[in-house]
Amino acid sequence: MFAACAVFLLCLKSVSHSAPLACEDLIRPLDRMDPRHLEGRRALVTGSLSFLPFMERLRRRESATINFSSNTSETSTSLSRTMRLDNKCHYASYNISLEGSSFTFDHGNVTTTFIRTSCDDCIGLLMSCDVESGKRQHFYLFSRRREVDQEEIEEFRAQVECLNMPPPVVMDPTKELCPEETAGEKTQRQKE
Repeated sequence: MFAACAVFLLCLKSVSHSAPLACEDLIRPLDRMDPRHLEGRRALVTGSLSFLPFMERLRRRESATINFSSNTSETSTSLSRTMRLDNKCHYASYNISLEGSSFTFDHGNVTTTFIRTSCDDCIGLLMSCDVESGKRQHFYLFSRRREVDQEEIEEFRAQVECLNMPPPVVMDPTKELCPEETAGEKTQRQKE
């Protein structure tokens, strides 16, 4: 009787611990990104870079955000980003073209793919850059929340491992975000 109970409990334990997802499932691009799902501001929660010299700069970031602006076009929109580094805010804006599960920047050699994530309010962005020294990848998880669940962080870590990238940097959710850039500040920055 004891042996039968032990076998039953072992079977239950093995069923409750499902096998980890295969890499092709973990880093699968979205079929298509709904532009309405993109709208709004999200904070950087965690990220990794394949180019090791840039990892130190990522570690030094105090916070970062992205903001996709609403647009009437299904294929183009605006992307604004902020980064707080050394207690100073840095801003940039781009026009992007949406193409299924990816987008390209208006200025060239960067393609970004939306990667599936179990986090409902998150966006997983895999950026590929072709530069003289070779191909670089940046992988980020942005969320409407400053902090995500531990399971969502672990999923991202597994995705990073599948991409053969260094362990991710997790942002400190207590660090202040940069304020939204005003239209006047944006105009001034573009003139400089």
